[in-house]
Amino acid sequence: MNLKTLLKISVILSSLLLMSFKGCEDSNDEPESYAFIDLKGNWKFSIGDNPEWADEDYDDSDWEEINVPSLWENAGFYGYDGFAWFRKTVELKSSQIDENLFLYLGYIDDADETYFNGHLIGLSGSFPPSISTAYNAQRKYFIPTSLLKKGTNVIAVRVFDIHLDGGIAKGNIGIYKSEGTKTSIASAYNLDLDVYLQGKWKFNTGDNTDWSKKDFDDSEWKEIFVPAAWESRGYAGYDGFGWYRKKFTLPEEFKNEKMILMLGRIDDIDQTFINGKLIGSIGDWNFKEIPKYFNTFNEWETLRAYFIPDHVLRTGSENIISVRVYDGFVDGGIYDGPIGLITQEKYRQFWRGKQSQ
Repeated sequence: MNLKTLLKISVILSSLLLMSFKGCEDSNDEPESYAFIDLKGNWKFSIGDNPEWADEDYDDSDWEEINVPSLWENAGFYGYDGFAWFRKTVELKSSQIDENLFLYLGYIDDADETYFNGHLIGLSGSFPPSISTAYNAQRKYFIPTSLLKKGTNVIAVRVFDIHLDGGIAKGNIGIYKSEGTKTSIASAYNLDLDVYLQGKWKFNTGDNTDWSKKDFDDSEWKEIFVPAAWESRGYAGYDGFGWYRKKFTLPEEFKNEKMILMLGRIDDIDQTFINGKLIGSIGDWNFKEIPKYFNTFNEWETLRAYFIPDHVLRTGSENIISVRVYDGFVDGGIYDGPIGLITQEKYRQFWRGKQSQ
């Protein structure tokens, strides 16, 4: 049994032991440090659905206020099922906008899309017409440093409740510092990426090498938020193969640049393609059949930074990234950032600066 398996089993056993003392409480899963910014209390709230409500400049002055965390049934919306939005303004000082931060929203019933200054930073569950609940998944969403700004920042949370209770239900809601990640991962979050690819990707379970091809039709695939373990996005208990696909356009200004694809960390092993060409791989893929519990070398902890060969990327037109993932045990998928493209020169300068500090 390898180190990864032992670590994951120890986490499960520790959680079960804590639950035996705390009953059904989920406090053992809460962020371990005090909130950098405590967000419990009054939020702006409106039932209904309007994409403009994600905008940072939207005027929500005539919205009602609701206490977070709580169920909206307890705030006068008894029996309401459907869409609702929450909004909260956060003031940041100049000394705070270079931190590695994540937004913790606890548990939301049932599905959510979460925006920071108008940009999608997290998604759990799915909305109509293909509805799935994520009421038992913790919402822990990394905030890219590029979105943080001095002064007023706006959080907007779109929620869909299928039936019964709804809302931002429970948890130590707040913004926290990412203290627990490895130094290299935490540092990488501060990379000034040239193309950010965090957000919605196409996703499918199973395995088919045709899924790496640029012209493959993935229109029937479901969407998943990246980065996040696929277990927290509607695939609880799934071990095996999963494929991700993402379309993007590289601006013409990068025509003569050498680029690097950042894929954060992936659990467990991956093969990554751009426009059908293999550009990087972590893990031993020389197998005919993978057992359920297979030996790894802690690839799930490795930061993926793949140098892209010349003539692979097309500037000014559509490109497609395809990522083949195999997970052998517990959590799986592209679960940690940063996610995007950066020039090789900027990448080298960043890490040289870190080494000289």
